[in-house]
Amino acid sequence: MVQRVRGVVAREKGAPVTIETVLVPEPGPGEALVAIQACGVCHTDLHYREGGINDEFPFLLGHEAAGVVEAVGDGVTDVAAGDYVILNWRAVCGQCRACRRGRPQYCFDTHNATQQMTLEDGTVLSPALGIGAFVEKTLVASGQCTKVDPAAPATAAGLLGCGVMAGLGAAMNTGGVSRGDSVAVIGCGGVGNAAVMGARLAGATRIIGIDIDDRKLGWATEFGATHTVNSREQDPVAAVRELTGGFGADVVIDAVGQPETYRQAFYARDLAGTVVLVGVPAPDTTIELPLIDVFGRGGALKSSWYGDCLPSRDFPMLIDLYLQGRLDLDRFVSETIALDGIEDAFAKMHRGEVLRSVVVF
Repeated sequence: MVQRVRGVVAREKGAPVTIETVLVPEPGPGEALVAIQACGVCHTDLHYREGGINDEFPFLLGHEAAGVVEAVGDGVTDVAAGDYVILNWRAVCGQCRACRRGRPQYCFDTHNATQQMTLEDGTVLSPALGIGAFVEKTLVASGQCTKVDPAAPATAAGLLGCGVMAGLGAAMNTGGVSRGDSVAVIGCGGVGNAAVMGARLAGATRIIGIDIDDRKLGWATEFGATHTVNSREQDPVAAVRELTGGFGADVVIDAVGQPETYRQAFYARDLAGTVVLVGVPAPDTTIELPLIDVFGRGGALKSSWYGDCLPSRDFPMLIDLYLQGRLDLDRFVSETIALDGIEDAFAKMHRGEVLRSVVVF
């Protein structure tokens, strides 16, 4: 039986989102129907609305969510009705070349639901990141559901579905931060401050937050930065070198994704250090670096996809850390809002006033 629920839809590029009636089919083979409890407002949703991802309008926005499985289709064994889950957009296939090589965190053929959610007139919706969670109930592939401890509130748990996981993973997985390392993070919004937190969890002893906004630098200090640099007032490369004995940081994480910040990250690292790009660049962005510097400085230049996470491994572990009081996910929640508050949340995000607005159902 098809269910009628309320959801937030971006009908055309740049237009304000609208609350629409969404038709959600019963789950088929390999699918799960999830009643959403909370969903974070992520910058990626704004990218979808602005046409920065693709032009497959209309979009059902939202993807950073947690909720309860209401029903599952034939052949589903990994989750069952009543399970409390975080949704993810890396439902590994187990068959692609990355999975067969034992690297499922890089799965190149992740699963989405086969059936489509639609508007009342039959218009097919494109769910953001294959999820579409600004909606009372959504249909996903069962592998997009990661079961976690229900003691964690959905407002906090759902944030692991995208931005917070991207930042934590950029430090802990992609960057390989380890005890005693020095780390610099460029861009101290939600993803960047999650990287600061990840560096602290991994045992970094010097963590440098870099931004042009003193408010965000204050957030970075709260999340574990030992030093901060306002790059409007100081050259960040020189500042990082000064704070690391003249050498540069072992790991530098670019959570902005612009040519200028990537160049800063490249030159702010120590010899044989690591640069991690986790901020998403615009599609037409290019960068030029002297090839002799790429060779001569050694080390590694990495991109971090979804924090190189494996949801089945990382989400339960991080929720356990949260419940132990060692991972303060609640600090990322700037406000809770209703479905009709998403446009205002986009504006606050654009102005840098919030880490996360979270829709609560």
